[in-house]
Amino acid sequence: MTPKILAFAGSTRTQSWNKKLVHLAAASARAAGAEVTLVDLRDVPMPLYDGDLEASGGLPDGAQALKRLMVEHDGFLISAPEYNSSISAVLKNAIDWVSRPRPNEPSGVAFRGKVAALLAASPGNLGGIRGLLTVRQVLNTLGVLVLPTQFGLARANEAFADDGGLKDPAQQKSVAAVAQELVTTIARLKG
Repeated sequence: MTPKILAFAGSTRTQSWNKKLVHLAAASARAAGAEVTLVDLRDVPMPLYDGDLEASGGLPDGAQALKRLMVEHDGFLISAPEYNSSISAVLKNAIDWVSRPRPNEPSGVAFRGKVAALLAASPGNLGGIRGLLTVRQVLNTLGVLVLPTQFGLARANEAFADDGGLKDPAQQKSVAAVAQELVTTIARLKG
């Protein structure tokens, strides 16, 4: 059984360090034997969650597209920026929309039984790990098994080489280890 992983960053910024980091992790997951789909949250736009919007029009197209992808995959590889020691608004909003059940749909269909691995990149010294606490809590609440191994890339503004890789081989090894653990865990649970 080939693990299917959906990889994305919790940022829409074009030159996002978290987008760069999730691309590296996705390559490592592929090298470990997974089928990986990369999605950019900018390509699945959603308005701010509003119950009135949901009641009048259901899930917006972007939320429906992301939900379909999440349902079709066994796990998630998420690189989440830290905004004021917490989760980014775009990531939280996407999770909120996707978590909404459609008629005759089981609750949490996009989350329950899934496995996630978390990464973060930040120009700060802590590498965005404070924000991962919130991401972990939200995903756990929705029924996702979030792996204990995670990686925070400190001083991300200086960490990437011109080719998009990480300058420090030890950091690259840490990213690969997170991706490998996700692939291995999904294979064991689903196999």
